[in-house]
Amino acid sequence: MWKEIGDRESGKLRPNSFITRIRSNRVSSLQLSNHKEIVSPHRGAINSLQVDLTEGRYLLSGASDASLAVYDIQRATDYDGGGLIAKHKPILLVDKQHQNGHKFAISTAIWYPIDTGLFVTGSYDHHVNVWDTNTTQVVMDFKMPGKVYRTAMSSLATSHMLIATATEDVQVRLCDMASGAFSHTLSGHRDGIMAVEWSTSSEWVLVTGGCDGAIRLWDIRRAGCFSVLDQSHSQLGRRPPLLERSTTKVSTSKCSLPGQTSSAKARAPQRKGSSGSGSKHSGSSRILRHAKGSAKQRLHPGLLSSQDRATAHYGAAFDVWTGKASMTLHGHYEHVNCCWYGAHDQELYTGGNDRQILIWSPPKLISEDVDEGDRRTGQPLAVDQDNWSD
Repeated sequence: MWKEIGDRESGKLRPNSFITRIRSNRVSSLQLSNHKEIVSPHRGAINSLQVDLTEGRYLLSGASDASLAVYDIQRATDYDGGGLIAKHKPILLVDKQHQNGHKFAISTAIWYPIDTGLFVTGSYDHHVNVWDTNTTQVVMDFKMPGKVYRTAMSSLATSHMLIATATEDVQVRLCDMASGAFSHTLSGHRDGIMAVEWSTSSEWVLVTGGCDGAIRLWDIRRAGCFSVLDQSHSQLGRRPPLLERSTTKVSTSKCSLPGQTSSAKARAPQRKGSSGSGSKHSGSSRILRHAKGSAKQRLHPGLLSSQDRATAHYGAAFDVWTGKASMTLHGHYEHVNCCWYGAHDQELYTGGNDRQILIWSPPKLISEDVDEGDRRTGQPLAVDQDNWSD
């Protein structure tokens, strides 16, 4: 770091390059925080995390026990370890006992982009609620046709107040906070929609991803999507069944000998009456029955089953340019469901099935905390106080 500061002072390093290099060094050194701790009140898996975009101060979390909480991540509520570890307890908590609380798991919780006075939650109880932070009351309630997986609002919008919702229905619904009703729907996906995000360059462009294997880009001012990202061409026909994760069974269902291909095609019309449409894929009926049973219950992307061991117990950061994992963070005892990076404090927040919210921050020496002053009183140390005369 001192080398970068010297290069900046001598003019060898430009200001933007200096900022980028310092930030990259801090991000690459993220570790489990030794001076900050979130006291989670949730009794279920953490499904959603977000820090407000205006002040970068309040952390909003939603959990599978239908509870939501707000934390002040800049001002601690208690201290431990002789005042060196700041504990952040929730300053707002809503659970099932609340008169307007959700009845089932909360899958998404986001802040209103330009004000911390409102936040939006979506749940498996088919409702999207807009909350008043000060009164903890629901000011708007949108009834959806199915489970809500994701909600999003544009941080650039100046002409609309739309909440884009992704549900198990095939249509994307836009909820208008100005009128309290649905603005319009976007049709194009052939299966449930799991992800939705607004563009960071235009307030009219929306990106959605569904279980049909396609990513669609929409201009909400026009009918239909203007682009489809579907490299595997899953949109051409009937959605293939969800096969078992075992590689041996998958290869068995896809590979067949030339003599077996003709027999499989001959048996296709016989299966048409039971499945509703002829299947072009050869495979054993046992695998198809297993796939049919596993497709009955679709999980939220954050709600991983016990068979998903690829992302269990840790989080990984990837380099966008190379696609390679740059770091792996170990700390959770169960699957990691969600994460949020706070650019203000350059900290990473993660939530998992272990009901814990962990903070990952650049290394900070304990001596630096002591030099900042007495954390409990908020006053500087005696050696740092001004002693000049009046």
